[in-house]
Amino acid sequence: MPDWTQSMEQSFEYYTVDPGTWKDMERLDTVKKCTISRDREADTLGSASIDIVDSVGECYVRVYLITIQNGVTERHPLGTFLVQTPSSSFDGKLRSVTMDAYTPLLELKENQPTIGYSILKGDNIMESAYRLVRDNIRAPVVKPSCDKSLYDDFVANTDDNWLTFNSDLIANAKYEFDLDELGRVLFAPVQDTASLQPVCTFDDGNSSILYPDIDVEHDMYAIPNVVEVVYSRSNENYYAKVVNDDPNSPVSTVNRGRVIGYRVTDPDLAGDPTEGQIQAYAERILREVSTLEYTVTFSHGYRGNRVGDCVRLNYERAGLIDIKAKTVSQTIYCEAGCKVTEKAAFTVKLWG
Repeated sequence: MPDWTQSMEQSFEYYTVDPGTWKDMERLDTVKKCTISRDREADTLGSASIDIVDSVGECYVRVYLITIQNGVTERHPLGTFLVQTPSSSFDGKLRSVTMDAYTPLLELKENQPTIGYSILKGDNIMESAYRLVRDNIRAPVVKPSCDKSLYDDFVANTDDNWLTFNSDLIANAKYEFDLDELGRVLFAPVQDTASLQPVCTFDDGNSSILYPDIDVEHDMYAIPNVVEVVYSRSNENYYAKVVNDDPNSPVSTVNRGRVIGYRVTDPDLAGDPTEGQIQAYAERILREVSTLEYTVTFSHGYRGNRVGDCVRLNYERAGLIDIKAKTVSQTIYCEAGCKVTEKAAFTVKLWG
């Protein structure tokens, strides 16, 4: 890998992809500009916009960043996208075609399960999801290793497509969809930021690739300071209430001077819980909801970190000192400098 903080030559290459072999097929030499969006919150995890002289029709296109540093040339895939909806313009000299492109997960949205389709209780969750995704998409699918089984039958809703059905299915095993830059479909375990190790650090010392503008946002308006749990099943009825009255907590009833409530009427508990377990559950819920999420938006030169990675922010001029944050979105501009605008999130506990 190149040293991303040092100077290098950069260029970009674009290839159509054979959907049967998933290999590069034909190089596209008339691409003028490309912007790639990676977004953990998007249902298909991203998209791209490609400006080209001539339309290529519907096909998969793979984007590469080419680097030359110290005489070594390397190719770095940035994404693989299905081109679908072109629009064109003409300035009197050149025709320009703008192609909207989407990740391979789009194919899972195009068809629906049969009405009443279900995965049965006891079936392996991830094996079932792997089989269904593989059968409904042309991109390669990497088989996961997980032995978690369903506790109950999992039935498709009438408005489900294969993407929503499988997203909800794998959530039962605490997994989520992911994609690598070659467009292969992955299944990634859900992990919180605290359990991750930073893959890179952005600080005052690498200002050669870090742009000066940084935005930090947070909103503690809706964070509750009272949690109530109501449990009723068979002949058992329990009620638990936990109050954040800690004077050191900025969202407590003491500091806010008012109550902001949060009520759980269907607690996620296995078996027949005791009154003490309901109380402990209420305390856990208050700890979970008493977190303040910060989002940091900043820009930098490309350095290989991905959406879902943990990064360390130690940019003292912005008041960010030794912060571990999880990247939730990136916009990659395939032009000189390969600028990346990135949004990362981290949380701060406000109680417990």
